[in-house]
Amino acid sequence: MGSDAVVLVAGAFLASIAIEGSLLLLAPKHGWVAEPNRRGFHIKPTPTLGGLGFALPILAWLGWLATQEPRFAGLTLAVGGVGLIGLIDDLRELGWPPRLAVHCLAAALALWALAPSWPLVMLAVALVLAVWHTNLFNFMDGIDGLAGSACLFFCLAVQFLSGGAPGWLGDLLWVTAGGTLGFLSFNWPPARIFMGDVGSLCLGLLLAAITVGLIDQGILSAAACLILLTWLWFDTTYTLCVRIATRQRFTEAHRSHLYQVIVARRGQLWTTSAFLGFCLLWLLPLAWLAQTRPAYGWLWLLAAALPLAVAAPLLRAGLPDRGLPDQGLPEGNQPTR
Repeated sequence: MGSDAVVLVAGAFLASIAIEGSLLLLAPKHGWVAEPNRRGFHIKPTPTLGGLGFALPILAWLGWLATQEPRFAGLTLAVGGVGLIGLIDDLRELGWPPRLAVHCLAAALALWALAPSWPLVMLAVALVLAVWHTNLFNFMDGIDGLAGSACLFFCLAVQFLSGGAPGWLGDLLWVTAGGTLGFLSFNWPPARIFMGDVGSLCLGLLLAAITVGLIDQGILSAAACLILLTWLWFDTTYTLCVRIATRQRFTEAHRSHLYQVIVARRGQLWTTSAFLGFCLLWLLPLAWLAQTRPAYGWLWLLAAALPLAVAAPLLRAGLPDRGLPDQGLPEGNQPTR
């Protein structure tokens, strides 16, 4: 980690701390709070829009990058666009048509900026996956520290596996890591502020774009990138498929994701800590194998998903909520979101 990386991490971290502190003061006065709901586990109104703490430093850096290389204007507009529609949705609920339209346009802009030479079929597949991934953090941002930890793990793991990603990708990873770390200082269980759609959608598209860049430049294999994000894409995809197959109203708020079932049983701090352990002790070694033994990359990917594929049906993930209690958890580990 060179001096430039230290500056980027420290700058984004300090900016994020300052923004989060300001939001904690302003949010109660302006009603920027998340009320308890069926999807989350918090029991009292809590400040939201915390995603601005990392979204603004990231956008500032991308804007500067666009002045150096005009093609990155598309990526800046894409990340800013999903962040803006998320901010509007946080302040007043929007229907799904405008949100989906912005997500599709933003994903197309990002692909145009990062992989314009890809074959049309690959671009079409990447577009669908990018739109899906844009929403993954939104689906998974229901537990204190979980989404932020997933992003921080991805950024640091990519730098480790690549020996330090070169150029703009490496710098963007450091900025994202620093901003996310600042947010986690306020979002670690028990959270004092929530990310909101402005942050979750921004991170969802950003990590999808970074993955495209890593694959396009041959820095990491597709299998290694997917392994690092296994927790997110498997839980969300599995839960949605089960809800559709069992004819539930899958667009409604619920608490049947695998991670939500675990939280209802063990609490938020335990779940987030277990997630980090799973990432460090299982996903990271498998991603390293996928990178160093690429011929078996997809086998390592299947191995990465195997524990989740076993746990999900055992814990009835995706099946109708069974009124899992929020009480009866270990002392000091009660869910607050």
